[in-house]
Amino acid sequence: MSEIRNIGVMLDMSRNGVMRPERLKRFIDLLSAMGYTYLQLYTEDTYEVEGQPYFGYMRGAYTAEELKEVDAYAAGKGIELIPCIQTLAHLQSIFKWEDYGDLCDCGDILLAGDERVYRLIDDIFATLAKNFTSRRVHIGMDEAHMVGLGKYLDLHGYEDRFGILARHLKRVSEIAEKYGFRPMMWSDMFFRLANHGQYYGGKASVSEELKKLVPANLELVYWDYYHLNKKDYDEMIEGHALFDNKTVFAGGAWSWTGFTPENGYSIKASKAALKSCREHGVEDVFVTLWGDNGKECSYFSLLPALLCFAEFAKGHFEMGPIKEKFAAIVGMKFDDFIRLDLPNDGFGNQENCTNPSKYTLYSDVFYGFLDPTVPDGMGEYFGACARKLNRLAKEGEFAPLFSCVYRLCRVLEIKAELGKRARALYLAGDRAGMKTLAGKDMGVLLKRLDEFYSAFRALWYLENKAVGFEVQDVRLGGLMQRLKHVREILTDYADGKTEKIEEFEKPLLPYLVNGQPGESQVVFANWGSTVTSCPIN
Repeated sequence: MSEIRNIGVMLDMSRNGVMRPERLKRFIDLLSAMGYTYLQLYTEDTYEVEGQPYFGYMRGAYTAEELKEVDAYAAGKGIELIPCIQTLAHLQSIFKWEDYGDLCDCGDILLAGDERVYRLIDDIFATLAKNFTSRRVHIGMDEAHMVGLGKYLDLHGYEDRFGILARHLKRVSEIAEKYGFRPMMWSDMFFRLANHGQYYGGKASVSEELKKLVPANLELVYWDYYHLNKKDYDEMIEGHALFDNKTVFAGGAWSWTGFTPENGYSIKASKAALKSCREHGVEDVFVTLWGDNGKECSYFSLLPALLCFAEFAKGHFEMGPIKEKFAAIVGMKFDDFIRLDLPNDGFGNQENCTNPSKYTLYSDVFYGFLDPTVPDGMGEYFGACARKLNRLAKEGEFAPLFSCVYRLCRVLEIKAELGKRARALYLAGDRAGMKTLAGKDMGVLLKRLDEFYSAFRALWYLENKAVGFEVQDVRLGGLMQRLKHVREILTDYADGKTEKIEEFEKPLLPYLVNGQPGESQVVFANWGSTVTSCPIN
């Protein structure tokens, strides 16, 4: 059994929510107390780069002064601050500006082989060298599925994509080395290109040719947030061991499915993963917190999962001592704090990640294609969640966080089943029942929605820079206006002004999961795809 020497956290600052430096410092305080040794800031374009005024423009980018300030603070707490950037894909935000439009291969991918790309990357590393004392760097380069198949294909014709990736990686590694950095990289592209697009699943196949493509100074980051079985991690770590490079493991604290966390699932996955890491001699591990689809979830809500990850990495798997340590560090009982999971744990479902607390919020009353996954009693369940969170929303450092989730549950007590109820009343021809729903129930709902908006806005501005909240204004403001419009339509029907509701004339089809009707909650985290089946941009 091997000791894990380095334990880190990666915070996603690229999905609209860029944490304020003062809140980042508070996060660092907590990480230090938990025994973490490093923190990665995942910044695709949310940091300023000298000589590149449109890089990070209008994205809340960290300034040089802010990064130096946080870097020095982290060092004082025994935390190494490591830049985590992108040097191939996931750079869609920069391509809207003319300065970078010609540097796009396709989608969110840089045009490999173009010298202007390497000048940009050189500017990036020159900036990192000035703002970070660490000389470790994460260069990203994950999920570039279409590399070489866009503008590159037009310019050069089809080329082996192994070769394109290898040449680009060589140039990036040389630039990193020029500024004294030791790079690490997400490993999935090597496995995907070798295994027909697959990353996970069974023993990996790594050829000698593939091994030669990986620079000797590169650390490979195996990322996996999804498995609860240790055997899955065993096989992937053994596959990474076929390379001559050091393996770093990245797990996940699930912060990316909506407004509320998935601590329970994260803890189960982390336990399996870190038992495997310790058994296989992986000495460097970190846990990721992503902000997919707008960073609605506060990273502070994952503190239970973060402490468990750190303790599991040290070989401490007993929950009793972990809960005692949590109370000492955070100032709240572990079992109280983890109540933030309740909105996504509908009817005790903790074996899979689900996010009804997001998709029932945004599901359209008329076109709610996910309504078949919402069981009877879901609204009542959310009401019970609110009652369990009420006390915690009134006291202590994390009251704003609990207040936000409490008020969300109050909204969902009515909203979760609203579409199902309205459709049932319409099909039964119950105009009196429809009048009550449209009048009293929707009136209370709109009031509660306004209260949730205010609580969420307060939490956002406490933790994040202002940039990015305009997206939440559009989403929640759009929801408010849509509900007002729906209310008018339902009221006209209830009052006999209309004989039918056109939107309810079309029956709902089952929502299929793996070809079968989804009879319980699912994960459906994309706002644009939830609110409508029509194109939204």
